[in-house]
Amino acid sequence: MTEATTGNNLQSVVDLSVEIAGLRLANPVLTASGTFGYGEEYASLVDLEELGGIVVKAVTLHPRPGNPPPRMVEVAGGILSSCGLQNVGVECFLREKLPYLHQFRVPVIVNVAGESVDEFVVLTERLNEGEGISALELNVSCPNVRNGGMTFGIDPSIVYGIVAAVKSVSRYPVICKLTPNVTDIVRIALSAEEAGADAVSLINAPLGMAIDVQTRRPKLGNVTGGITGPAIKPLAVRMVWQVAQAVRIPVIGVGGITTATDALEFIIAGATAIQVGTANFFRPNAMPEIIQGLRNYLVEQRCQSLRDLRGSLVIN
Repeated sequence: MTEATTGNNLQSVVDLSVEIAGLRLANPVLTASGTFGYGEEYASLVDLEELGGIVVKAVTLHPRPGNPPPRMVEVAGGILSSCGLQNVGVECFLREKLPYLHQFRVPVIVNVAGESVDEFVVLTERLNEGEGISALELNVSCPNVRNGGMTFGIDPSIVYGIVAAVKSVSRYPVICKLTPNVTDIVRIALSAEEAGADAVSLINAPLGMAIDVQTRRPKLGNVTGGITGPAIKPLAVRMVWQVAQAVRIPVIGVGGITTATDALEFIIAGATAIQVGTANFFRPNAMPEIIQGLRNYLVEQRCQSLRDLRGSLVIN
């Protein structure tokens, strides 16, 4: 048997599947909310059924126009953006967006953004009526809105209250997405876990700012925005490592993932799954390439499953 044949045989038996709160994913590669629309926008570029799951852009109770432009500017190693959770609202999502996704055999995770505990509950109750939803991701970490988002995610007691309230009515597993704009992200993660979260995802975008020195004005219409892309990966890996050591629920790693090597850093640090965001803008084929890269790595390392790698960081 040739080396190539052996490699092909190994590729056919390696197991990329992961499980989060009873939800089995064919592989750990998910989209990051806000970077993949509602899936339809990328369907001509990516085979959606290759993905581990699709996390749709944030859904709010009512349609939102978003923040004033300019909303996005390139910075060293990434993007600074402030879209302000522009979306069609939950009723339009259920009526027009979800049915399209329902035709694909891929888990759909709905990112949910409320401006109060009660609003999170109402959104969850409406989404309970949808068909084809696999889980909810609670957005308590968006840096680009004045009501909700990061203002909730920096307070462990508020995070606890939102997660507990949503869990009390949700028919789906609940993931809590955490902000890095805190002094101790572990404390926030533990609050989410104590309240009943089935998993946590981290990190959302660190808060940043860019100035046009010729006009002396902010480059974003909202003045500040979230930094995403490769520049934030070391920060994200560190926080995932810290949280994964402290909680017993699955951790989903997010932040600057562009290649399979990036994804492996998060998995070795303790992540069960990962989300790809900004890379979708400049390399739409990034996620299929990452999936294949993970498969190749398992073959090279003679590992049969990603479970053999998760949390395998060696510190001398």
